[in-house]
Amino acid sequence: MITSRVNSQLKQIVRLLKKRSDRAEEGLFVIEGRKMFFEVLSQAPELLTKAYWAQSALAALSAEERAAAEACPHEEVADDVFDSVAETVTPQGVIALVKMRGQTPEQIAEGGRRLLLLETLQDPGNLGTILRTAEAAGFGVILSADSADTYAPKVVRATMGAIFRVPFAYAEHFPETLEKLKERGYTLYAAHLQGSVPYDEPDYTGPVGIMIGNEGNGLSDEVTAIADKRVRIPMEGEAESLNAAVAAAVLMYEVKRHRQ
Repeated sequence: MITSRVNSQLKQIVRLLKKRSDRAEEGLFVIEGRKMFFEVLSQAPELLTKAYWAQSALAALSAEERAAAEACPHEEVADDVFDSVAETVTPQGVIALVKMRGQTPEQIAEGGRRLLLLETLQDPGNLGTILRTAEAAGFGVILSADSADTYAPKVVRATMGAIFRVPFAYAEHFPETLEKLKERGYTLYAAHLQGSVPYDEPDYTGPVGIMIGNEGNGLSDEVTAIADKRVRIPMEGEAESLNAAVAAAVLMYEVKRHRQ
């Protein structure tokens, strides 16, 4: 049992929670909570590296849950030590190290999968919500390299497990990736305040990419110029724009509606 707060394994967890560069270098990220633990155990057990259980939380599991938990590489941690490491306000008794999947934009676009294309999205809550919605709407996600980290703790929590199921990848050269998608037969639609086409007007059958920009600035001029069409979501009142996650949800479900 780990009883020291200066244990090297716990120091690794803290580093991975705090630093994107360390996550990228080690190819690992951190999940917290029973739901997320059993989610990865059922969805992608090959990604689970090691779990750390608070002593009381492990003891409180049902016999079936405990057998599953103890079948994986794990360590028990004294409750007070565990609480000092956990990122959440109310620790849920388990932290686990999980491998990143390492997919590429080309892999995400295989088979003409409908895509959500995110440029410089920064808010972790927005990104987590978008990934969760992308799963529900049947989308893959490609992000510009300067977008928020999908493996950051706040993003992982906001996905509610979708991070293990939604295909996503970062594009080092985002405009070039968009051009390549067009060469593969994709039609790209930019969500834009100056869009001339109402969002429910296009025919979204065929390979489709929906482009969503930064929360404050929208899509860059360079990326907007690559789009085949600029679409807008009509709004009443004095609202100038929708939250990025809401706009993404509206457009993804419109594409889904056309496919059905």
